[in-house]
Amino acid sequence: MRHRKIKSRLNRTSSHRSALLRNMAASMIEHERIETTLPKARVIRSYIEKLITLGKNDTTSNRRLAFSRLRNKSATKKLFGEISPRFKERPGGYTRIIKTGFRAGDVSPLGFIEFVSEDKQEKNK
Repeated sequence: MRHRKIKSRLNRTSSHRSALLRNMAASMIEHERIETTLPKARVIRSYIEKLITLGKNDTTSNRRLAFSRLRNKSATKKLFGEISPRFKERPGGYTRIIKTGFRAGDVSPLGFIEFVSEDKQEKNK
């Protein structure tokens, strides 16, 4: 019985789900904003936030752990070089989900998941 199991399965096998998370996380790191369905965005949010927290402490072992979760050299390099230093002083909450409406074909709820900007100038625009 699945009593008290909180992991979202997204109606996929475990290998398919891990490949989906890995690919979406790499795309999120490379593009810094992706559009997806809301259930996928909620699952990818925790995956990405754990990676950013891992990237705050730039050690060889943390780089290897991040690479084992991403399997993408350029995304790992950008995570440790650009994204994690941006959130060095922030204790959590690195991403936001913005609802954008519904997909035309199957009426799935869509949304953007993006990194929270630290610049006060962007907030005024």
